Formats: sequence, C-alpha cells, structure tokens
Amino acid sequence: MKKYQAIANDLELAIQNGDYPPDSFLPTEDSLTKHYQVSRDTIRRALKQLSEQGLIKKRHGSGSQVLKQEQINFPVSELTSYQELAKQLKVPSQTNVISIDKLIVDEDLAQLTGFKPNILIWRIVRQRVVDGVASVIDIDYLRKDLVAEMNRQIAEDSLYHYLEDELGLDIAFAQKEITIDQLTDMDKLLLDIGQEHHVVSVKSKVFLSSQEQFQFTESRHKLEKFKFVDFARRNKHKL
Repeated sequence: MKKYQAIANDLELAIQNGDYPPDSFLPTEDSLTKHYQVSRDTIRRALKQLSEQGLIKKRHGSGSQVLKQEQINFPVSELTSYQELAKQLKVPSQTNVISIDKLIVDEDLAQLTGFKPNILIWRIVRQRVVDGVASVIDIDYLRKDLVAEMNRQIAEDSLYHYLEDELGLDIAFAQKEITIDQLTDMDKLLLDIGQEHHVVSVKSKVFLSSQEQFQFTESRHKLEKFKFVDFARRNKHKL
C-alpha cells in the first residue's frame, strides 16, 4: 500500500470514529505533513482520495471539510422521480445534462430496453450531484412518438413534470431490476467513484395506464451514497 493510501485510510477511520465530526475541518496540510512526516504532495493525494470517496470537500480558503455520511433511502417499490425524491428528503442536489440524442432502436437496444426495433427514441444522459458528490447517472430512453420534443431545460428541471403535467401522459407502473455492476468508462468519468469497483444499477421499464411501455431508464448509483429500501407485507394463506 502506498503512503498516501495508508494516510487516507487512517483519516477515514478517524472520521468514522467521530474524531472529525460532520462539518468540522481536518487539520491543515502543513499539520498533516508534520504529523505523518511525508511530503505535501503525499498529503494532497491522500486528501484527494478522501474527496473522491465523498468523505470531505475542499473549501477554498478554509481547508478540508468533513461531509455528512448518512445514506439516502432510495424507495425501490415506488415510482418516484429523482427530483421528487430529492425535494422530499431535502437533499442538496444538482442535475447536469450530459447529452440528448435521437436513436433508432436496433436489436441490441431492443433487448436492453424492451422497445420494438426500428422505432425512434430519445436518449437522455444526466449526472446527479448529491451533497457536492457526483452520485448518480440516469440514462433515460423515451419513445419519440409519445414525446415529440425534448431539450436541455426540460431534462434539467423534471422529466416527469413535463411528461405528466404538460404532455398529459398517465404514468402507471414500472418493472424494476436491481443489480451490482462492474464500473463502466462512463461511471469512471461521471461519478466520484474513489476506490469503489462497482455501482448499483436500477433498470426500469415504465408503463402508462394503457399498459403501453413509453420509457426505459437505467440509474447507476454510487454504492456508499444510497440505501435501497422496500416495504414488504406478508400474505398469510390458510391451508
């Protein structure tokens, strides 16, 4: 293990033990350099690792601030948009629209999404930044015959507000699949991954009240930021 990794692990343990509570600041780079008897570059690499793990955030002129580490409860069984969830939980968040494309569904995309081949769809890629940490990538596919127009403003604000309130679509239910996936190049580029090697992938086929599928979504989540929860009721059958 390299020196900066060992220092990062030591500081992470101190944060977890409460030596540096949320919103407090780590010692200065000079203090850490003297304490660990290493170069300033080694300390900066250790702090960079902690930042990538979502444990601290660099504050200009103030130092390295410890972030809150509560996991966000992500309701698996509910059909809730990200914007609705962020508002409900009062989580500071930001949406960055990475791309909006029009695609013709080929055989591979049909197998992934559930759409019929040769239809025209939108593909929207968005990055979700939660508490200053890039934590989610949402990849949405929407049928263009049902959603004629799409732009950056719509994608940045709320897709479901646009679909339901402006287009009048009656969104009813979704079929979801949750897997633990290896990192992709997109994950490495758009998520603050740190030392992680996997993400939680939630794939959803979303249907209207007419039983017609209009959307496929894959949400790729940073593992340590979310806790996936559900409510289960026992069905007791008499013999």
